[in-house]
Amino acid sequence: MKTLYLIRHAKSYWGNHSLSDFDRPLNKRGKRDAPFMGKILFDKKVNPDLIISSPARRAQNTATEIADKIGYSQKKILFDENLYEASSNDIFNVIRNIDKKYSSLMIFGHNPGLTMFNNSVSEVYIDNIPTCGVVALQFEHNWSEINSVRCTQLFFDYPKRYLKK
Repeated sequence: MKTLYLIRHAKSYWGNHSLSDFDRPLNKRGKRDAPFMGKILFDKKVNPDLIISSPARRAQNTATEIADKIGYSQKKILFDENLYEASSNDIFNVIRNIDKKYSSLMIFGHNPGLTMFNNSVSEVYIDNIPTCGVVALQFEHNWSEINSVRCTQLFFDYPKRYLKK
């Protein structure tokens, strides 16, 4: 069995229009939500073997905050340019190249690719993975064999389920 955690970056800051999309940091809500969801994942005993993130600043910030809360070394996080503005096919390609020795993988990225990926493999349709939303999926195949195969959704969680704006 393989477990995949899809995590959309936390809410980002749009106030500085001189920053490129790639360089946008987390806003106040994002800085609150990322560690909060890390605590939720810790409580669920989520302990990935590997974390890969988009290198966009908001995704990196989310990944490092959550890694810190679940006890995953920030130094072990891999950053893959293929996850920035990734389509569901790009995400498939990243996943299919993961060594089968890893049983659980956490990917930090962006919409609409993450939501489209979920909807192409999960038995549970999601309209939109919100910022800092987490979808946990379980597959009966090795990473290299994942190609629109059906999987089981273990959970779908997000900050607004617990917190007010």
